[in-house]
Amino acid sequence: MVDLVVIGGGPAGLAAALKAWENGLRDILILERDKELGGILNQCIHNGFGLHRFGEQLTGPEYAGRYAAMLKDTGVKVQLDTMVLEVTPEKKVHCVSKENGYQIIEAKSIVLGMGCRERTRGAIGTPGTRPAGIYTAGAAQRYVNMEGCLVGKRVLILGSGDIGLIMARRMTLEGSKVLACVEVMPYSGGLTRNIVQCLNDFDIPLYLSHTIVDIQGTTRVEKAIVAEIGPDHKPIPGTEMEFDVDTILLSVGLIPENELTRQAGIRIDPHTKGAYVYENMETSMPGVFACGNVVHVHDLVDFVSGESELAGAAAARYVLNGPVPEGRVFQLETGADIGYTVPQYIRLNGVEKSVNVSFRVRRIFAQSKIVVKSGNTVIAQFKREHMAPGEMERIALPRVLLERAPLDTLHITVEEG
Repeated sequence: MVDLVVIGGGPAGLAAALKAWENGLRDILILERDKELGGILNQCIHNGFGLHRFGEQLTGPEYAGRYAAMLKDTGVKVQLDTMVLEVTPEKKVHCVSKENGYQIIEAKSIVLGMGCRERTRGAIGTPGTRPAGIYTAGAAQRYVNMEGCLVGKRVLILGSGDIGLIMARRMTLEGSKVLACVEVMPYSGGLTRNIVQCLNDFDIPLYLSHTIVDIQGTTRVEKAIVAEIGPDHKPIPGTEMEFDVDTILLSVGLIPENELTRQAGIRIDPHTKGAYVYENMETSMPGVFACGNVVHVHDLVDFVSGESELAGAAAARYVLNGPVPEGRVFQLETGADIGYTVPQYIRLNGVEKSVNVSFRVRRIFAQSKIVVKSGNTVIAQFKREHMAPGEMERIALPRVLLERAPLDTLHITVEEG
């Protein structure tokens, strides 16, 4: 029996394991399917990581290295090159590796930190032939940054997620010609700083409300036909543009990696595609916690670390002190302009001083305010100068305000002006 099994050795798993150790657990095991710790950070060689967490700009490998170094000062055990196959409702973790064979590890608590995966061409149904030269942006990033392989010379990027924007710059620096970045939505899905630093600084055009309507080529991509999209999300005839390319990179969204979560019978939020969680990142299965991109897709790894520390500390408390005492539970609901909240439920007895609530808006807002109501009673308001779907919003709800709420439902909306 292991006190805590952490599934995933990326930024979420590392932060959760370290925090659990700091909170008194001494029997912690990290299971990681790759041959090294760090997860996706190992291929993110650009800087911009760690401003919130360490107060300085680090590359992805440097950020991962900081956590790996801190891990060495603990007794946390790590099994690399280990694939987790199943998590049962009895908190038994089935995994397999070359070194240890098939294992069934019984755990008192579990932290799920499997991260997320990219949407593929098949997931978005892009028409055309099926030639070589079509990659997800993350796969291309690994080829270029870790394997030393340049994936193409004339590149078109579909989607404006952060990885796609960063790869526009990376491919340009490697000598490729990035012809354009096309985005189906009327706004970018990436951080503003990435649009400026990765597109504007390199004179790479961004076509909003556009998409690829045809891919042409036999053995290798030869042409991509791009058209403008109308309000009905259908291509507008006569707006087609033809690009001569040998490579197309897809940056069309990330999906939490939740096969293990579903298999265990943990309740999934259809909006986030991750687990429903309480204020301490505990899932619907007592003693099983989830954090990072497996819960909802973040824009900054610093916030992944903070959320994961919350999960690690909660897992330690669960093992050492038992579950959160029963009591009042708030359900969070959103207005039409907010896509989701994390957490989805708040147990009053699980809140010491305040609880952070994360969410994304569905469209761009100028000056506005976030309003939190319980019934007709406004319990909190937060002013914002600007909000966009590509940037996650966070608010803190003090316990004292929750205690005053007349109902057990909290409704979060955005009001303009």
